Amino acid sequence: MSRHRHKLIKNVNQPPGALHVNGEPADLPVQITVIDYDDTHFQEKKVDQISECFPFRDTETVTWINVDGLGNPKLIEDLGKCFTIHPLILEDIFNTGQRPKMEDLGEYIYLNLKMLTYIIQEKEIKIEHISMVIGKNFLISFQEDIGDIFDPVRERIRKDGRIRKFGPDYLAYALIDAIVDNYFAVMEKLEDQVEDLEEELVISPTQESLQKINRLKKDMIFLRKSVWPLREMINNLERSESPLIKESTKIYLRDVYDHTIQVIDTLETFRDMVSGMIDIYLSGLSYKMNEIMKVLTLIATIFIPLTFVVGLYGMNFKNMPEIEWEFGYYSVLIVMVIMVVGMLTYFRRKKWI
Repeated sequence: MSRHRHKLIKNVNQPPGALHVNGEPADLPVQITVIDYDDTHFQEKKVDQISECFPFRDTETVTWINVDGLGNPKLIEDLGKCFTIHPLILEDIFNTGQRPKMEDLGEYIYLNLKMLTYIIQEKEIKIEHISMVIGKNFLISFQEDIGDIFDPVRERIRKDGRIRKFGPDYLAYALIDAIVDNYFAVMEKLEDQVEDLEEELVISPTQESLQKINRLKKDMIFLRKSVWPLREMINNLERSESPLIKESTKIYLRDVYDHTIQVIDTLETFRDMVSGMIDIYLSGLSYKMNEIMKVLTLIATIFIPLTFVVGLYGMNFKNMPEIEWEFGYYSVLIVMVIMVVGMLTYFRRKKWI
């Protein structure tokens, strides 16, 4: 599980709203793109200077400002000042450990959620912190890293689709819907991991299998913390009385809410399966041990009468008649073979072997 790269330093002597990225320079590359549109107009460009975003604050069109990377607090702070974003909200944007939530601040709505991406090469799930600020005519999204899953949304805007007839609230829905839909793709990969591990436990459980179970169990707990609060956030957004969220958009939010419930149900099923894997692992080890003990017991049972015969004729008393017999040695061997064959036949009839 790939967790958070950026962490907020919050020292005792720092005032609320102070921004700083822990362990990293304050001038890392930040990629900013602007998409401005309405039903008849479309403009898309990459921004080199943050001041290029300022003219879009008071336009009649819908503006989507996307900030990739949190490595330059000063740049993001300037953007926040232009759009009158409260310093505490900016602090939450940098606090990548924040749980998904919604805050209605009147002039804008702040959303915080997690974006999941499955990295095929490393076979792990990457969790990225996403923040959105929804205003009357703009939406600003802040992403922890460069790169996202929003290309289908961008393509819909470029093609003059339905999305361009609505406001930033519908754009926020489209982005949230893209994030939640990607959860299903991640859950499919996670399901493959769970099924493969379950099959491994049934066939040949090892010490490494136990480590995989523990690692998968921790990942499930972390995923649960990321996904469960999302349900509450979407529900609050749907029930919000803010004029920024139109009634026409709320029906779409209810659909996303239903998808979120499906994701949570799937995740809970996986958690139950992973929890049961400990019992499967212990049962597998117990079965393996029982098989070993059965083999050892059968071997010991077979050799007990043979040991008795060998011990009996190993006493070397002078008056033992078989000792002087010409065919005594071969006769004892034949008797021992008959005993072994007889016991194996009996064990097979009892289905012990």
